[in-house]
Amino acid sequence: MRPLISRRAFAGVSMAAGMMVCERSVAASDELARLPGAIGFDLGGGGERAPWRITLYVPPGEAPVAGWPVLYLLDGNAVTATAIDIERVQARYPDATGIASRFVIVGIGYPGDEAYDGLRRSWDYTPPPGRSYPPYAPGGPTLRTGGADEFLHFVTRELRPAIERRCPVDTTRQALFGHSFGGLFVLYALASMPTAFSHWIAASPSIYWEDLVLLKSIDRLENGPPVRARVLLLAGAYEEELAPFQRDAPDRDARLSRLSSARMVELARAMADRLDRIPGLASQFRLIPERTHMTVLPDAVNDAVRFFLQTSR
Repeated sequence: MRPLISRRAFAGVSMAAGMMVCERSVAASDELARLPGAIGFDLGGGGERAPWRITLYVPPGEAPVAGWPVLYLLDGNAVTATAIDIERVQARYPDATGIASRFVIVGIGYPGDEAYDGLRRSWDYTPPPGRSYPPYAPGGPTLRTGGADEFLHFVTRELRPAIERRCPVDTTRQALFGHSFGGLFVLYALASMPTAFSHWIAASPSIYWEDLVLLKSIDRLENGPPVRARVLLLAGAYEEELAPFQRDAPDRDARLSRLSSARMVELARAMADRLDRIPGLASQFRLIPERTHMTVLPDAVNDAVRFFLQTSR
């Protein structure tokens, strides 16, 4: 007969076993991994508003005479390491990659180790007027949208000067990249402040959000003065159809319904065409094969770098 053990004793044994595993796998000389060439700092916030966590990567060597081109990344916790590896591995070899210059990377994230802060990005990246939604979890804070103007002010009036104090910057070559809600923000920021960046990259932008509220901003952009900027919109091929591994899933009908409602590829393609007709804007759309809304990210960052700094453009 198997001996009985209390829950408390079992928990103690489990914890001790876990500690032994940890002790065997972490040596006294081990240290936290780091991103080569990168520093981190908190910026903004105050009062009840938390700061943003900024990761700044500057390539080795002397800056170009005009300063470094700069790629700003939304959802910095999720994509900054990918962009840094692209810079370190690819930008060193322009003849093999077509990337004409090394470049600075600025990841705009949030304090903490998680890839996403759903509550804060829902506020920061979405156009006004916004709405209120139920909490993610019972007893949690209400989810609010519509804070894009406040966030755009932070990026352009607080963050960019802070970067320029830390390294020489080419103010004529600056790009903004965002994915999903971040892509929605990129397009809203383009419409609101079209001279803020030279290149705008919106991957899988949530154009459908809140009854296509973004389109009112695009109307204003069309009727405003001419601007000079380049725009790239991206989406994954499996954002308009199910990926093979999803086709037999129990919730396949619900997944198809969400894809149909979001119209991610259709709306991104139409937006690229619409923007390309605005004087001074050069806009294009790329469909990334065999990628879903989440797996499109590494390809999208890679395409963003090439679009921003390709040798001939």
